[in-house]
Amino acid sequence: MSAKDYYKVLGVEKTAPEAEIKKAYKKLAFKFHPDKNPGDPKAEERFKEISEAYAVLSDKNKRAQYDQFGSSGFHQRYSQEDIFRGADLNDIFREMGFSSGNDIFGQFFGGGRGRRQTGFRMDDLFGGGGGFGAGAQQARGQDLSLELRIDFLEALTGCEKTVEYVHGGKKQGVRVKVPAGIASGQKLRLAGKGGRSLSGSPAGDMYFTITVADYPEFKREGSDVIIDLGIRLSEAVFGSSREVPTPHGSRKVKIPAGIQSGTKLRLKGLGFPHFGKSGQGDAYVRVTVTTPTNLNDHQKKILKRLAEEGF
Repeated sequence: MSAKDYYKVLGVEKTAPEAEIKKAYKKLAFKFHPDKNPGDPKAEERFKEISEAYAVLSDKNKRAQYDQFGSSGFHQRYSQEDIFRGADLNDIFREMGFSSGNDIFGQFFGGGRGRRQTGFRMDDLFGGGGGFGAGAQQARGQDLSLELRIDFLEALTGCEKTVEYVHGGKKQGVRVKVPAGIASGQKLRLAGKGGRSLSGSPAGDMYFTITVADYPEFKREGSDVIIDLGIRLSEAVFGSSREVPTPHGSRKVKIPAGIQSGTKLRLKGLGFPHFGKSGQGDAYVRVTVTTPTNLNDHQKKILKRLAEEGF
């Protein structure tokens, strides 16, 4: 499922509003709901696909992450449990007339595992042994969620952090390797580093939500970096050369004559690594032409003369 295009799965455009996405899902869910297709594994798989697609595209934050990082990058940040958390699927099933009883997706996150009144088990569709449902939750250890804050330049190069936390009344620590190019809001998963299982089954997982600190000289946009540079009016008219800071050290930038305020000058490959992919973003020097102030009388006369000549 992770390699598929959620928009194509629901048959909508990438610009589709929320109402259109919900309408498309309801139509497909009604068609492929397991109650209408008993014993049909293809229908169940299709139902799983459209439900996962809707759970992401109906959530503004998840949809924004999916649009920004693509399917592969999104699934590096969100577990299947994360994807379905908060989805309004049960309400939709009620609207369509399917009996629901307890929250139909509660079985993924600790609800009952037995067959429901609808005649099928949601954890059957999504692989009941994968950690969803009450039986799986009792077998596996508890998943843990923590916050991890890193510096701007640590996100650029990658880093390792020792994170201390308290679980089960005990202070513990874990070493986290943070890959280069990671951004705020993205998640890291450490398999088997969560709570221990009382039954001897595998431990749960540990999830870190990343926050990257701001940097005074740079603004990050995806994998690119914006560097603001103020220049004098004379530099804008005649051109010049300036030394500017970048995340990879200072670089000399040639400012062409006649440059306009707001123009961006590209420094190829001086941005962030593309997270989870090869390649590197760029740095852009955004030029702002500053208006001269505190002119002396001589300078005012020169500018006045230029103004009279249409400057």
